Amino acid sequence: MVITESELRELWRDGKNTLPTFPPDTRFSPAAQDFLKDHQLEVQFSNPPNSQTSVDWNKAAAFPVVLSGPLPVCAVCGQPLQRKPDHLTQLDAGHFADKTHPRIKLRGQIDSLHALIMLVAAEGRRYQLPKLADGLDTLAAYCREVQSAEYHGRAVQSLKLLDKNEDELHQISHHPNQHLGMPHLIPLPTDHSILHWLNVVRTQTRELELTALEIYGPKEHTHEDTGTPGTLPHALNRLSSAVYVLALLFRRGDLGWHV
Repeated sequence: MVITESELRELWRDGKNTLPTFPPDTRFSPAAQDFLKDHQLEVQFSNPPNSQTSVDWNKAAAFPVVLSGPLPVCAVCGQPLQRKPDHLTQLDAGHFADKTHPRIKLRGQIDSLHALIMLVAAEGRRYQLPKLADGLDTLAAYCREVQSAEYHGRAVQSLKLLDKNEDELHQISHHPNQHLGMPHLIPLPTDHSILHWLNVVRTQTRELELTALEIYGPKEHTHEDTGTPGTLPHALNRLSSAVYVLALLFRRGDLGWHV
């Protein structure tokens, strides 16, 4: 179901400036999306696609896109596409968009981060550091969860690593002396190459967080007292904390390497 601007206006008027609840597979034409934005209207679905799910994200990778249901439409013209042109890619289950779309660029960066984490995990196994590698496997799985949540327009599930939830990881990353009895980490030329790889993963995660903030705005970013958990910027902020905690634990010798 694709709602046009004229249909949306009629529903809004009949509801006396309120909108009805829409089925979960409802899509909106670009003009209708502009109408929602201009009037600051929030769409409610009968089964909200951005609600928290109970799916376990820490699992093996699988091909992410399964094509089913109605034909996706062009994000510009709102018309169904029988065949995908080379310059378009699937923005979500219902829309195709230009490959230069900001969300597509964001996905490319998530994909690159995922590949980097998998590479460092392989290096960890090469150095016989299975505990570190397992932790990196978890973070790679979380990248896939972030990618899936972005594609489906739902909340990102909470991060958990080494029996620590995302808030605990966040606190450890900000106060390592209090929680781990060690100062903040400054990589040294004499450090193991794995620690430098972990630092690269951390920096790439921070850059990805900034990209998400550029797309979704600071109101969706979560620190201690602002924003909403489950947003992409929040998830990437906590992912950065988790990488830093792994680096701290590696330096301290908790992950199989002792200085």
